[in-house]
Amino acid sequence: MTHIHTEIYGQGQPLVMIHGWAMHTGIWRDFARQLAEVYQVICVDLPGHGRSEVLEPFDLETIAKTVLQAIPVQQFSVLGWSLGATVAMAMAEQAPQRIRHLVVLAGNPRFVQTEEWPGVKSQTLDGFVELLKTDVQQTLTRFLALQVNGLAHGKALLQSLKQALQECPPPPVAVLQAGLDVLKSSDLRAFIRNNPLPTSLILGEKDTLIPLSCGDAVRELNAGVNVHVLAAAGHAPFLSHPQQLLTALSHVL
Repeated sequence: MTHIHTEIYGQGQPLVMIHGWAMHTGIWRDFARQLAEVYQVICVDLPGHGRSEVLEPFDLETIAKTVLQAIPVQQFSVLGWSLGATVAMAMAEQAPQRIRHLVVLAGNPRFVQTEEWPGVKSQTLDGFVELLKTDVQQTLTRFLALQVNGLAHGKALLQSLKQALQECPPPPVAVLQAGLDVLKSSDLRAFIRNNPLPTSLILGEKDTLIPLSCGDAVRELNAGVNVHVLAAAGHAPFLSHPQQLLTALSHVL
């Protein structure tokens, strides 16, 4: 079995947290410890990220199954961020009986923009794929910069992201490429349309990766989804607007 690294803080109702592409648990450890004043927070390193072993094949179905097996409690709420949100939705689709509440943070059931769906331009992800072939560090730096683009204190936030990432070596290039493939190819709109679970979508007002129009698009799929917009926040609100995010989570969980 693939070893999946977890870090557990606090006591109370279990809340599983799943990070984004190229990241690891350290990226939001401080925020997790704040949440741990109320919840038992279980942070998970995705396969091949942080301190978790590489998984083959690195596809969405296998990732979700492997993460579900690694969670030490039977029932929990799950908060997924960015790529982690895609994984969280896939987990809820595979094992709805284990999920109390699904929180999609800066995520999208269809990550890539199409003519009828708002999302990231496919050229943006293609650019990362190409850059990965020659310069992993520059790819990661560019991706981090996108997350704080246009925010007040953006330079300081970028530095915080970089410092947190340096705690662990970056994932292997093959894992990074596979993660981008997951984002490019996954389409969980049918799941969201038929999803019976309590579900919340939390978006940053100034997120340059997940446009605000995703909120309306998701509500059209399923009017039962709670949509929360964090004013002036970007793609990583747990760093830029932690108190605002904590307040939003206290309302939805």
